[in-house]
Amino acid sequence: MREEAVVPVDIIDDMSSENDDIDDEQQQISDQPAGQLACPLDLKSSRINALLRLRCRVEDAILGGYIYGKNKHNTNKLQSSRLCITEDLRDISLWGVPLLPSKGNPSTDIVLMNFLRAKDYSVYDAFKMLRKTLRWRRDFRVADILEEKFSPELESLWYTNGKDKEGRLLCYNVFRNIKNKELEEEIWGRHHHHQECLRWRVHIMEKAIQQLDFKQGGVNSILQIIDLGNSPGNSWKEVRWINRKMMSLVHDHYPGIIYKNIFINVPVWFSTVHALNLRMITQRSKNTFIFVKPSKVTETLLKYISPENLLAHYGGLKTENDVEFSTDDKVLEISLKPCSIGVIKIPVKEVEVTITWDMMVVGNEVTYREEFIPDDDCSYRVLLQEEKKMVDSVRNSFHIREEGKIVITIDNPTYKKKTAFYRYRTKPSVPIYIYLK
Repeated sequence: MREEAVVPVDIIDDMSSENDDIDDEQQQISDQPAGQLACPLDLKSSRINALLRLRCRVEDAILGGYIYGKNKHNTNKLQSSRLCITEDLRDISLWGVPLLPSKGNPSTDIVLMNFLRAKDYSVYDAFKMLRKTLRWRRDFRVADILEEKFSPELESLWYTNGKDKEGRLLCYNVFRNIKNKELEEEIWGRHHHHQECLRWRVHIMEKAIQQLDFKQGGVNSILQIIDLGNSPGNSWKEVRWINRKMMSLVHDHYPGIIYKNIFINVPVWFSTVHALNLRMITQRSKNTFIFVKPSKVTETLLKYISPENLLAHYGGLKTENDVEFSTDDKVLEISLKPCSIGVIKIPVKEVEVTITWDMMVVGNEVTYREEFIPDDDCSYRVLLQEEKKMVDSVRNSFHIREEGKIVITIDNPTYKKKTAFYRYRTKPSVPIYIYLK
């Protein structure tokens, strides 16, 4: 018996009371592109055709002066001033990318494709979404938001640091940086602060977007990590309002910008709140939200971020102002079977060098021991670290005076398979006792 195909349906309601003024019937548009297509890629022909049709719609709307919507009640007035409107709208842009396709900017297709993907390649719905986005940005004064100043404490809650495995920008929103009750009150407290906090959230989104390429094969989206380790549970109503509003704005006006929203150190109350919020958005948008318990933070982040790019306080190997290693240094890994002992061997065939190494085990719960074993059987082994429980990433170094190897023994007493990551490098050095002579 043949099964019927199930067509995905956008379940979110149109929350705007403003009339979109778009004709119900899709008008016939020429399939000829407005300028050369800059984004054919490996897309299906139907999707390339959808992009061409959307380009034509956008081109006509900008040149016709109605990209923000048609005013049916003032048609004559609009026609009389169309030349002035057209002149202004030719330079209209979104996220720093010109929207007029005939200008030939290759980034224009990247932006338009974001709207098409968000609407399952429906040209009508993508065009409607684009117009709503442009109207919202005009009404919310997004063009001025980067110039606005917020308190230094508020600014410290957000920063960028590194890239994920696919080259996407890593953006951190860290509420554990809240140090005082006054700042907590400013962010989550009185109702008249809600709009200011919302503008700050849009402000940081726009700052992150400035670092995107919008080029084929470039960095066109961000991975956002929201650390709720110190979020104020006593203000959950305000938190719910602000996050629900921001979730709606991202869903409606930033298609394709956020690859994943990873909420880490999530308290129980937050999971309950967002279980309700997620009912408001489409399945495509739901897939961008990931909620992680404190015990699973490192394991989850490593699915998207390599160890050398993951910050040390989240279980990675990256530290600020690191003079020994960079993100370009190769990281190796070994698997640790349950209830077993694993061994890392780092051979050193040079002398009068200092070898430095980093090591981490996902989830910790292991003990480790470090020693230097010379190749000459007549030489003595050197115990560098007696058996110790691992609670964080480990860094150690040793001056090599003869050939041998660094041996790290890891005891995994748990019933879970674990993964250890390590890296090392050598550099010429002189033993410290020579300086003391």
